[in-house]
Amino acid sequence: MHRRWFRQSPVLRSLPVILAAAALACGGGSPGTSAPPPVDPVPPTDPSTPALTGLTSGAMASGSVELSASAPPGTASMEFLVDGAVVASDTAAPFAATWDTFSTVNGTHTLVVRAIDRAGAATPSEAVQVTVSNHIKNVFVIVLENHDWSSIKGNSSAPYINDTLLVEGAHADNYQTVPGLHPSLPNYIWMEAGSHLGVLDDAEPSQHLLTTSQHLVSLLRKAGITWKAYQEDIPGTDCPLSYVNQYAPKHLPMVYFADVNGGLDRNSSECISHIRPYTELAPDLETNTVPAYSFITPNLCNDMHDCSIGTGDAWLSREVPKILGSRAYKDGGALFITFDESAGSDVPIGFIAMSPLAKRGYSNKIYYTHSSMLRSVQEIFGVTPLLGDAANATNLGDLFRSFP
Repeated sequence: MHRRWFRQSPVLRSLPVILAAAALACGGGSPGTSAPPPVDPVPPTDPSTPALTGLTSGAMASGSVELSASAPPGTASMEFLVDGAVVASDTAAPFAATWDTFSTVNGTHTLVVRAIDRAGAATPSEAVQVTVSNHIKNVFVIVLENHDWSSIKGNSSAPYINDTLLVEGAHADNYQTVPGLHPSLPNYIWMEAGSHLGVLDDAEPSQHLLTTSQHLVSLLRKAGITWKAYQEDIPGTDCPLSYVNQYAPKHLPMVYFADVNGGLDRNSSECISHIRPYTELAPDLETNTVPAYSFITPNLCNDMHDCSIGTGDAWLSREVPKILGSRAYKDGGALFITFDESAGSDVPIGFIAMSPLAKRGYSNKIYYTHSSMLRSVQEIFGVTPLLGDAANATNLGDLFRSFP
């Protein structure tokens, strides 16, 4: 006689579980216990197919994103693809890569991993859709002095500007002096307020105490956005209301405003805490404690005012890499380099934008002035109202792949 095997009904197989659950529901369980909640089954993964791990469809991505992948047996290498293009590869398990999302525009992108076996056969994973959302978070501004763009661009005395900054960043060939505006101080005030506010000379703050609160750093403070002005050659022990060493107050617009200088008070804590020696910038970069907005003024020699173009270019070559290497810059930073005014006439003075989001090696001939930079900074930080002529200006968005 042969024993007959048969497949048990699913209902019969589950009957003990059903009876146990019913007993617990009727109070048959141990005191203080309850039936465990149902657990959704985890769909099995196909071991013969690679899969992107760590990111799921619908995720938001920004900055540098760490990617990883599971691999089928026999995988020799793994390729990571974004919108069909290979962005990274790895030849050893565990397969991983870093995706620089600044290399793509904001919006939805498709990610796939592709496993390559030892024979060269490729097996793709299922696609994962993610949304990239990168924005400028930190702004650095460096202002140089009194040169037409035609004397800088192509000048062999400025190799760092021409061979590095213009190659790696974007620049404007028609960024001009505010029409007819000279000397230095009115242009710096314009960068801060969108107007010269009646200031038409280079006198010290004691001669031009500006009482309006409608200026950039005042709006930043009200919005809770941090700022500092890093000034070369100041001691940092008082509010720098007058010349010291090769520091010139005419190159620092914030120090003219009463809500910053405490009404011309050299001991103003507001002033001293926000206007700091340039030597503090490097350690602030290294510890990632720089503010959201940093206004940087070299001294009268390094800004090309009293010394040569070559001197200023050499200063940039030493100092700019410190900014570009910082976390504050790499994680959505922008560095703006411009001049306060031309050598005398209404001609382009040049503007360079360095950023992970800038169009590398790009230039345009759009008409810009300091109003454009001010408007752009306000839009980056979302502070209103637009100040003075900033309301009429074109922003600098064309220099960026994504703005702000």
